[in-house]
This record gives sequence, structure tokens and C-alpha cells, in this order.
Amino acid sequence: MTTQLGRQGSDWWRGAVIYQIYPRSFQDTNGDGIGDLKGVIERLDYIASLNVDAIWLSPFFTSPMKDFGYDISDYRGVDPMFGSLEDFDRLVEAAHARGLRVTIDQVLSHTSDQHPWFAESRASRDNPKADWYVWADARPDGAPPTNWQSVFGGSAWQWDTRRCQYYLHNFLSSQPDLNFRNPAVVEAILGEVRFWLERGVDGFRLDAVNFCTHGELKDNPPRKEIVEGFIGVRPDNPYGFQLHHHDKTQPENLAFLEKLRALLDEYPGTTSVGEVGDDDSLGVMAAYTQGGKRLHMAYSFDLLGERHDPAFLRDTLTEMEARIGDGWPCWALGNHDVTRLATRWNAEEDAAKLRLYLAFLLTQRGSVCLYQGEELGLPEASLTFEQLVDPAGITFWPAYKGRDGCRTPLPWAARAEQAGFSGGAPWLPIPEAHRALAVDRQEADPEALLHATRALLAFRRGQPALVKGEVHYHPIRDEVLCLERHYQGQRLLVALNFSDQARELPAPRAAQALDATPELVNGTWTNGRLRLPPYGIAIASCSTEEDQAWDV
Repeated sequence: MTTQLGRQGSDWWRGAVIYQIYPRSFQDTNGDGIGDLKGVIERLDYIASLNVDAIWLSPFFTSPMKDFGYDISDYRGVDPMFGSLEDFDRLVEAAHARGLRVTIDQVLSHTSDQHPWFAESRASRDNPKADWYVWADARPDGAPPTNWQSVFGGSAWQWDTRRCQYYLHNFLSSQPDLNFRNPAVVEAILGEVRFWLERGVDGFRLDAVNFCTHGELKDNPPRKEIVEGFIGVRPDNPYGFQLHHHDKTQPENLAFLEKLRALLDEYPGTTSVGEVGDDDSLGVMAAYTQGGKRLHMAYSFDLLGERHDPAFLRDTLTEMEARIGDGWPCWALGNHDVTRLATRWNAEEDAAKLRLYLAFLLTQRGSVCLYQGEELGLPEASLTFEQLVDPAGITFWPAYKGRDGCRTPLPWAARAEQAGFSGGAPWLPIPEAHRALAVDRQEADPEALLHATRALLAFRRGQPALVKGEVHYHPIRDEVLCLERHYQGQRLLVALNFSDQARELPAPRAAQALDATPELVNGTWTNGRLRLPPYGIAIASCSTEEDQAWDV
């Protein structure tokens, strides 16, 4: 590891900004229309220029790609479409040389049905790996063992004629769930994690981490009303018809997470961030990160839905603070599973809104995941049914168009073939509307969101209160979200105007704008008054004395 990385310390992850790369859509170097690891290496200077601290690579492992890499058939292999293990090693070395940590996806709860473990497990009921997956007999009438539903629609149980039993799959039927109640499975999975630790990775993003253990084989109770809150949970998906009491988020999962943490602690400076999808996702985030003995961080889908009014945001964040204790959250406003932020939060071609949302994300307590293309303000791509490849979109069309619209290739050059992504036909089409937002166009425009993103990320790095400080929220007033961040004597006041009208609020007379604030921070603090333009942003330093309370 380089000296530059060493200076960041073993808790570099606390308050870090992690840039998510979806390798298939980042940069193709061999003309097959699919991004690869060499493409990531080629663009590392661009990533470092954003002033982020780390990258997160979505799966690049050997896979039949039924769920585009989240169905792994070899945890230790790089799928040939992405390159080789040697390419990965070069990527880690090159990233570290630029001061970037490398985190990778780990899909621990399930494998592909083409994984050798599953091939052996399904062969008979008495082979050495017979109990490595979740198998169960049919009910007397031949029905599945329970009423559990798959996130992708339909029963979570698939009949297997070899064993004449059902196996559990919380996602696609080609993604059988591992049996974490079997100690041999836990040890095997920890071995796969250790393999990548030995190769120098700095951490893991853990996919669907609360799905690792299942409960008793009992029917889930019905839900009185459908509540959206996890990818795939919509009124047209029966997964949302149940309260998921038995199929996920079991107490036994905590013991597994403690074993995983113990392994990571053998490699100082490594970290983990878990993806949580649950009826009580904030409570699970708290339980999974408290005490310094499980995950380092966790994030949920609470800020990845359509609702974004300041009252909802404040209530969500306040509840998280009340419950998480010494745990640590990670926040994201977009990723490879949800509609792109610019479209979902009604900000297409609205630079002021996009800058506001960026400032909101980067001023909260916690670490941050920034999905590729958010720095460009890319809107959701509109695809036809014939262009879809995502199984979720194909299943639920037309009510739900799936995840392809947020996974289209990144536009690098507006006038280049395939927008500079590839020399061949891309695996998903590149919308013409994205060309106008290409990296080269924004590099040449000082007013572009790309430059605002860089500036705000650089500013955040220099403010310890924003990176690691405590947070306090004030009541919403006139659609303005006001909060304070405190760290080792530094006190910052933050005001975010979610209204299309200018606002004026009282402010401490000692509040002073910081010299280092970028131009997008456009609110003014004068003589005890704060003035915000529409969708305005204000950040100030202030004395911590009691007589300088912020009465809003």
C-alpha cells in the first residue's frame, strides 16, 4: 500500500465517499460492447479527479450472468468478459497509487446454480455438500414448503427432480440460497472473502446481507398494506404482500457478521458496507453496525425511493440517529438497482436541484456512495421492451421497466462512436440525451455539474465536521432543511432550500461563510439573517457558545 493510503488511517472509511462502478457500463477496451477491468484502469485518473476516497466495483466474478454477475459460479475467478485476475491486481495497484481504496461486491447469501457447490449439493441427499443449500420437502399436496416469495416474483422455492425436494431462492430460481446454518458453509464463505483480502482489496460491499440466514420454515404473515421500501417491492409484486418474518433478517445472522468482522480485523484498514432491504431497514442498519463487532457500515433503500420532501428526509435521518448509537450509516441517492436520481427526484435538466441533492447527500453524518453518472446528472434511459435484458424488467413489464435504464454505458465523449464507451455495439443502448451530458462536454463547461461535484467533494474533505462530526437537525421551516455538524470544536451550520422560492431565516449573528466554500454554496449570512435563493445551499461556521443557538 502506498504512503498516501497509509496517511488516511485505518478508519479511512468513516465519512469516506465511495464511487460505485458498474463495470459492464464504465469503459470497454476490447470492442465487445461490455466494459472491463482494463477500462476501469484507463479511467482511474478521472475517478481520482472527482476527489472521492474509494471505488466500489459491482461484480466482475465468473458468472452465467443471469443476474449480471450477482449470480456467481466462481468466487475467486474474474469472468473473461471483464479480464483476468492479473488485470484485477493491476487495477488495485493503480488505484492505490492514486490514493484510491478498492472495495468489491461480495454476494454471500446465494450462488449461481452453476456453482460447483450447488452441482454437488443437488446430486443427492447424502453427498458431502447435501446440506450446503436450503433444501426442504414438499407439503403433502406437493406445494412448496412455505409461502415465501422471491424478490423477482413468484414462489421463493424451486422444485428439483434430482433430489425430489425444493430449494430456496430469494431472488432468481438460478440463484439458490446457501445454508448459513451449516458451519462448513460459513467457513467456506469466509475463505472466499479471505482470498480477496490477500489480493489487497480494502473492503467489501455486501449484497443483500440480511438474506444470509433463513428462519423456521413457517409461512410469512400477510401485510395489511403494501409498503414500498426494497427493490422489487411494488404493488404488482407479491413479494410486497408479506411481512418477512421468517425468510430473512434472522438473529443468527448477527453471529455470522461477527465472524466476518473478526476476519476483516485481521487485515487492518479494511472495511465492509452492507446492503439492507427490510421492513425495518433503519433498525437493521443499527443492529448490524453497532458495537464495532459486525459491519463497519450499512445502507438501505430509504433514500432510494421517489419521496424526497425535506420533512421525509429529516424524519428518516433523525430516526436513524436516534437508533444507530455508535454504529455508522452509509447513504446513497442512487445505484445500479433504482431509477436514476435526476429522473426519480424530478431534476432532469435542472442543475440547481441536482446541486442541492448533492449538497444534501454530502452534508449528512455517515459515509457516501456515489453511483457512476450522478456527477454528470444523467437521467434514466428510456428503453423499449425489446431492448431490455434485466429479468426483473422483463417479468414486470410494463408496470415496472426494470433496472436497465440506470445501467446504460457512461458517455465519455459527446461526438465519439458509442459516446467513447466502446468501439463496438454496447450491451445496452446509449441514449442520445446522454451525449449532451458527456464527460468531455462537462469538462469544457465551468458551470457543469461535474465541476460542482468536484468542488463540493474537495470542500467536504477539508471539513472534519462534515466527514466525522455529530449531527443535529432543526425543524423544517418553509421547506428548508437545517442541520448542524460538530467535531472537535468545529461547528458548521447547513441550510438546504428544497423550495423553488427564495427563503429568509434567522441565523446566529456569529455565523460566517467559510472562505473555502465552492460557488454552488450560494446562501448568504448577514446580521443574524440567512438568505437562500431557490434550491439554495448555505454552509457557515459558528461559535459553539450557548448564546449563538440557531433558532429556526
